[in-house]
Amino acid sequence: MVNRVDTKLKDDLLKMLKNEQFVTLATVHHETGSPDMNSISWVYAPDEKTIRFAVDRRSRSVENIKQKPEATLNIIGSGSSYAVFGQAEVKVDVIEGPPLKLALIELTVNEVKDIMFYGARVTKSVAYEKTYDEEAAAKLDRQVMTALQTVNDQS
Repeated sequence: MVNRVDTKLKDDLLKMLKNEQFVTLATVHHETGSPDMNSISWVYAPDEKTIRFAVDRRSRSVENIKQKPEATLNIIGSGSSYAVFGQAEVKVDVIEGPPLKLALIELTVNEVKDIMFYGARVTKSVAYEKTYDEEAAAKLDRQVMTALQTVNDQS
């Protein structure tokens, strides 16, 4: 069975990425050239060719993307595991609003590949919980997701 490859996000993935979602981000380490991975959750897709996400501005991912913009997001859901390949760009060095100093990064989607191993299907989404103050976490999440949705107002 050949894994499906698309050039944009299909409707099911686009719908998933309208809300906070657990994904992994792979970039190229700017000093060693080796892969560098991080888990992130502040992710938003305004359309089928664009994914925005927020990371701590001190994150190695920020410098990696500035030096070498190729990046991949791994999304688990909608019955499978997907690799979303594209070109990333730091759109906002520090997002206005949230108390944390977060960079806003935008990935232009080049390819979406179903990478699930043969004969299997994902039956449950990745679950996680915030381990700090629930009210503070909810407020921060709202601030960051609003910023991801209104990036053009900030840049």
